[in-house]
Amino acid sequence: MPMIRVRSLAVALSATLMLSTVAACGSGGDAPKNVSAGAAALGTLTPGVLKVAVQPYAPYTSVQGDKIVGLDGDIVTHVAEKLGLRIEPEVTDFAGMLAGVQSRRVDITVGGVAWSADRQKQGLFTDPPYYSPPAMAVRDGRTYKTVDDLKGLDLGTVEGYVWVKSIQAVPGAELHAYPDANGVLDDLGAGRVDVGFLDPLIIIAAQKQRPDLKIATEYLTPPTAAEVRAEPAYQYFQPYQTGFYLPKKATALEKAISAEIDAMYENGEMARLVEKYGGDPEQFLKPSADVATARRGVDRPRDWTPPSVGQ
Repeated sequence: MPMIRVRSLAVALSATLMLSTVAACGSGGDAPKNVSAGAAALGTLTPGVLKVAVQPYAPYTSVQGDKIVGLDGDIVTHVAEKLGLRIEPEVTDFAGMLAGVQSRRVDITVGGVAWSADRQKQGLFTDPPYYSPPAMAVRDGRTYKTVDDLKGLDLGTVEGYVWVKSIQAVPGAELHAYPDANGVLDDLGAGRVDVGFLDPLIIIAAQKQRPDLKIATEYLTPPTAAEVRAEPAYQYFQPYQTGFYLPKKATALEKAISAEIDAMYENGEMARLVEKYGGDPEQFLKPSADVATARRGVDRPRDWTPPSVGQ
């Protein structure tokens, strides 16, 4: 589970600048020869090509040559192969990933994108490739278990992540938002923040690759339903469902990708990939009760059942 960067970015470029000036790692968007009718019918920006926006976020996404690797990278690569599409990566930051989809400059973005009611208004989400428990990076020897334990602390996360709203709702806590996960980890190791909210595989990888940080992984006890009713922003301290995010008009492509994701749950491929990157399928591939209720009647039918292992 390699970390591809060990220092914070010196300069954070804007989403528009990143997407317009950072060179894609693909071959330039030329349509592949002999595109199948099925692939052409998916309506990608270039027939037969899937332009994928990603940020450097190992072990979920990183780009090596013209390939996206990591958990999300392996999943989208498997899906693209099944659909007869060639992947073309577009490297940006997290804000640029969302902006690229919403303006339809890319076909899809993958890598730690949490479903939310607000985001789905501006784009389409696939069925969840996996679910992510609420993980915290903390300095060795520190223990935080509940939301009450976070009161008055310096809490870090990445700009645009769903935890921003939750952190802002914690009484007395101060939000520290960074352009990428490495900024969170750097300041955590230096003692400038107390807790970093990041995806669990990020923290696990950082522990192995950067022992100098002296950090540990803890899982927050999710707030109760009553606590979320009292403070709705706390919902993001609960396990969340990820999704691949597409433009609003990409309905055929979204349905095809969701079908492939569901098949990966059924045939064991999704569990194999989660285990490859150190994750526990019981944690990553079983939805909490609120996953279905959050999306039913919003961007899924009222009888929708989210994918799960062991069904």
